[in-house]
Amino acid sequence: MPDANDRPAATDRVEPTDRVEAIDRQVAHLWMVRTFLKHADEAEDDEELRSVVRDIYDFILAVGPIDQVQDDAGYLKMAKKKLSKLRKATELYEEIQPEVSGHTNFVMAAKSLRLALDRITELVNSPGS
Repeated sequence: MPDANDRPAATDRVEPTDRVEAIDRQVAHLWMVRTFLKHADEAEDDEELRSVVRDIYDFILAVGPIDQVQDDAGYLKMAKKKLSKLRKATELYEEIQPEVSGHTNFVMAAKSLRLALDRITELVNSPGS
């Protein structure tokens, strides 16, 4: 069972339902980053930034709302399938972020996106997957 920091011990097997719930918590962060970037003036003229926004949304849409999850294994399979697209979006945003804007909001969006990706990756690849 995950501790208060949402982190099980490295050797613990995390139940599928717990993994789904933990991924959903990270999806909330993805949603906020996506919303920020989507509504940023900088996105109007930057196709790469808009592609990051689309790819984040693609991951969110693929896993769907947690209250509609009826199959934990199916949710985890879809998250794993879409993970590479989320990884590429994260890497692209980290690469272009300094050119897009050095404002703290954009820097923090990059950090938040990376943290969410890393945690989702751990959860998708944790024992029992």
